[in-house]
Amino acid sequence: MEFLPIFLNINGRPCLVVGGGEVAARKIEILCGAGARVRVVAPALCSGVSQQVDQGSVEHHAGTFSESDLDGCELVIAATDDAAVNRQVAELARNRRIPVNVVDDPELGSFIVPSIIDRSPVVAAVSTGGRSPVLARLVRARLETLIPAAYGRLAELAARWRERVQARFSNSAERKAFWEQVLGGAVAEMVFSGQEELAEKALEKALSGEEAAIARTGAVYLVGAGPGDPDLLTFRALRLMQQADVVVYDRLVSPQVMSLVRRDAELVYVGKERDKHTLPQEQINDLLVKLAKQGKRVVRLKGGDPFVFGRGGEEIETLSAEGVPFQVVPGITAAAGCAAYSGIPLTHRDFSQTLNLVTGHLKDGTTNLNWQALAQPNQTTVFYMGLKGLPIICAELIRHGLPEQTPIALVQKGTTPQQKVFIGTLGTMPGLVEGATIKPPTLIIVGEVVRLHDKLAWFDPEAGVGQPRNPSAEQTAEAREASRAEE
Repeated sequence: MEFLPIFLNINGRPCLVVGGGEVAARKIEILCGAGARVRVVAPALCSGVSQQVDQGSVEHHAGTFSESDLDGCELVIAATDDAAVNRQVAELARNRRIPVNVVDDPELGSFIVPSIIDRSPVVAAVSTGGRSPVLARLVRARLETLIPAAYGRLAELAARWRERVQARFSNSAERKAFWEQVLGGAVAEMVFSGQEELAEKALEKALSGEEAAIARTGAVYLVGAGPGDPDLLTFRALRLMQQADVVVYDRLVSPQVMSLVRRDAELVYVGKERDKHTLPQEQINDLLVKLAKQGKRVVRLKGGDPFVFGRGGEEIETLSAEGVPFQVVPGITAAAGCAAYSGIPLTHRDFSQTLNLVTGHLKDGTTNLNWQALAQPNQTTVFYMGLKGLPIICAELIRHGLPEQTPIALVQKGTTPQQKVFIGTLGTMPGLVEGATIKPPTLIIVGEVVRLHDKLAWFDPEAGVGQPRNPSAEQTAEAREASRAEE
């Protein structure tokens, strides 16, 4: 190792930053986040530093650097755009044996500032020794997806129970096994989902002599898999998918998403097509209960969002009645995902001020909807599972008052490399469908916002999942800015 990774306690300690630009502002923010008393020496300040001074969190000395500025300091950062000043700060600080960092020139300093993953009191840091700041940022981004935001709360829970666990388990190996079970299992997930009271109760049971209680307790996680692009999964969804013992999944979950499931997890397919059910819903509900009561961590993986035409409500009713722990992880529903990837805003001040999400067929197999309410101007209506009933949908909307020229879009396999968008009107779309091979999953969007598709379409399926047609200037600037994420 060229650098020894250490964590300095600078809470309440005087620290000096020489320089008042944007780079200095980022370093000041880090120091203040660690509780330091920060003094800035600079002739002028950028707006970011000036705001921190105005708020009283930072002291400002307006002028150029002199050696006396180092008096009483316990840490120094040189962040000017003058190499000679930075070198002077570094030499004088080293002579006084004060830790010093020089932005963009790590060899001059005695320490570097890494990329930080802050889940206080859990903190992780990544460094490449200044060789590749962008690589450090990419590694940090990967770790951000793996470390839940609530890890700090989990650490606080462990701290509160530490003495009681030590008293309960005199053997260090037993304590280690206990904490590994707690911090990597159901109790941790309770904390991550905000169910801290349940987590406390589970720990209480374990320490009162029911050590196996946690291991015996399974749980069900209803996870929204989104519309198809795996990049649209939430961090929590991905983490649970990689921890699951069993994954019960639907037909609408894309192969790309399924490839992210834990390799040795048991996979149970319960996909449904219209009039073709692998398992009736009641049997799926019972299966989830059975698996959880066997002590397994079960991910119920659903396309889109579990609570938007996903029957998630029906499933958790059964879980609740059976006393099975569960949580719901929202996903990007098909309406939001497919519309975004098609360049069709669901709402727009000039075209639509109301959004309707409608299922194309009801539980009894009919398409008996409130057509009068759906056939209103200045709104967007999205039909899920409506491909088979498309002729009826178009005819009923026209019959109840919408013009035949009302735009309509069909989005097939939205957000995936197989995405296709078909544009027409209520009058022409049934004929277009007859002459084309269109298969589910297909979403139907009705409304004036469809007219924006040609102007706003950005996603190119042939370029790969989630790839924009052209990088924006903002994205390019962001890539350049990343080079200053770490010295």
